[in-house]
Amino acid sequence: MFGRRWLEMTWRDGLFCHWPVDPAVVDETLPEGLSVATHDGDAYLGVVAFVMDRIRPRGVPLGLSFPELNLRTYVEGPNGPGVYFYNLDADDRLGVAVARRLFALPYYRAEMSATSAGEDDTVRFRSRRTHHGVPSAGFDATYGPVGEAFAAEPGSLAAFLVENYRFYADGNRLYRGEIAHDPWTLREGTAEIRENTLFEANGFERPDDDPIVHYAEPIDVTADRLRRA
Repeated sequence: MFGRRWLEMTWRDGLFCHWPVDPAVVDETLPEGLSVATHDGDAYLGVVAFVMDRIRPRGVPLGLSFPELNLRTYVEGPNGPGVYFYNLDADDRLGVAVARRLFALPYYRAEMSATSAGEDDTVRFRSRRTHHGVPSAGFDATYGPVGEAFAAEPGSLAAFLVENYRFYADGNRLYRGEIAHDPWTLREGTAEIRENTLFEANGFERPDDDPIVHYAEPIDVTADRLRRA
């Protein structure tokens, strides 16, 4: 997909919660050069929570580990389809500073925890944004897997929502980043969401419907340097 892979990491305890929304609502929030991507006529907003484990330059044995929480949508851009992030909250001051500087991404500091909540890989994930000068945001959910593991079929809604290997960032110009990993191993998920103010923090109305929930098995990821789109 790309040449030299700069960063290595493992993503674990992954939660994907997605809500269908009117494409026009999303399209008006996107920077120049991007347009909303749809599946069967719907755009999607997704809340994704996971732990980024052992983030390190390629070949380095030790690295940073911290939870991350983001609100995203899916777009078409000059280099193909990808993810556009409205926020990425993370519990690591150094990691947030580096990501904001090197990747032009909307990373914000937050107090976060991702802890085992019982049997069957159930996770309690909590986040409270502490970054100064931006809207407050909180998230509190318990989630876990149900059913058998599967890989998303090409062209399916699940594949549209999770199998994305490019992101776009809006700095003083449009940038793109590429990641690489094996296809996700998914299970249908269940989530009890007690708090979620990410929509309001980013200027959206919170959907009334229940989300589409997927639980993701741990996966090893590599990432390239940010490049101009």
